[in-house]
Amino acid sequence: MPGHGGLKNLNRWTRAWSTHNDGANVAGIAVRERPTGSTLVEAKVKRQTLRKLSNGVYVLTARCADRYGAATVSWVSQASFKPPLLMAAIRRESNVFRCLSESGSAALHIVSDGQLEIARRFFFPTDAGGETLNGEPFALGRTAAPILTNLPAHIECEVEQIIDTNGDHALVILRVVEAECRTQFRPLTIADSPWEYGG
Repeated sequence: MPGHGGLKNLNRWTRAWSTHNDGANVAGIAVRERPTGSTLVEAKVKRQTLRKLSNGVYVLTARCADRYGAATVSWVSQASFKPPLLMAAIRRESNVFRCLSESGSAALHIVSDGQLEIARRFFFPTDAGGETLNGEPFALGRTAAPILTNLPAHIECEVEQIIDTNGDHALVILRVVEAECRTQFRPLTIADSPWEYGG
């Protein structure tokens, strides 16, 4: 686990989450130049403050033809009651973003607090083999998006709108078309995990 081996190991996992091809949302905004003096203090305060925002831990999946995308994401929120909409900030260069952009559908999975290892599997590029994604079994849902069967709840969505930002993520508005919660569970949050995501 990232927590084993101290800060050095945690930083290694944080970098893996922020730089992998399929990843989305983790480790925040990279500082390109090393700040000094008051700039260093301001950057540190900004990062610490942004990391106080409450975020969950989710796995987003999508399929386009014979290609699959899956990534652990965190910047997700409900955006409307009627119609039921979600919004998610996703890295534009990620494979899951390319797949949902082309297919127009995706599935958001809610990770329980005992499934840290499953969330970690999707820090890395999508590996589709047979009936698994990154070693996790899946089945195709109503929208043909992959549904990870070991996760306790999922929401199938159609892409309503993609808002391009000037940042390193696009804002994806998703319309809920199907949802399933198979058991009672406590959702995993960034605050409850060994990871930091924001800044």
